[in-house]
Amino acid sequence: MDDLPAKVQELIKELDEAAEDEDLDKIKELTQILLKTGVDVETITLEKLSLLVMEGEEEMSQGWTRVAIQAGLDPFKTLIEGLAKGMSLIGAKYEKGEAFVPQLLIASSAMYGGMDLLDPYLKQEKNTASKPLTVVIGTVEGDVHDIGKNIVKTLLSANGFNCVDLGNDVPASRFIEAAKENRATVISMSTLMTTTMAEMPKVIHMLEEECIRDKLLVMVGGAPVTTEYASQIKADVSPHDAVSAASWLKASVLNYPSESARWG
Repeated sequence: MDDLPAKVQELIKELDEAAEDEDLDKIKELTQILLKTGVDVETITLEKLSLLVMEGEEEMSQGWTRVAIQAGLDPFKTLIEGLAKGMSLIGAKYEKGEAFVPQLLIASSAMYGGMDLLDPYLKQEKNTASKPLTVVIGTVEGDVHDIGKNIVKTLLSANGFNCVDLGNDVPASRFIEAAKENRATVISMSTLMTTTMAEMPKVIHMLEEECIRDKLLVMVGGAPVTTEYASQIKADVSPHDAVSAASWLKASVLNYPSESARWG
């Protein structure tokens, strides 16, 4: 951002201060001034958000999320190219040994802070005449990671699905119970650990034993999970990211049997 006009750089600095102070009125005022300068506010905001999340700056991430909202940025783009990108950046550092678990946790808090503000703007108009389809979502037993799962949940919710979030470290039997209790259309499982991948086929095997596998779509995901593995364990899909998960599911349920036809 060093190549931006001095006036714009000063505005960004003032927005940083307002964000850190959680001065909502000042954020609104400065955002309007920034818009009038004619600079690419979207690019500036998305870059700021990704860097702030990576650095674990929760208050400032929330402040710049407010800038995105005030500037009328697309909420999906703000989530994926701003907040989630920041998690990807710190995740890459972690894989290289340049960041550690505490930094991942701090960054995730910063991302979630922004996601909470975006959530109402991600909600699409729903057809009140139809009941939203239910997705039972969780991280499998033995894995306490939930960053990717939460991003998927946010996008699915924004696309009109009712997400029943079981959290992390979820036993296989709990997925089955929740699916039956909620007459679910989808079970979505995630893991970031190769050691817990075996929990996924366990859930699918239990669905088959209960004779309800054909009532549900099964989606699996996480860093170690491949398309080949999904096919091997008889899951329906393993999307490569949250956006793909939402797109695939929206398309897949178009001609899927209704809840009453599946569950009686």
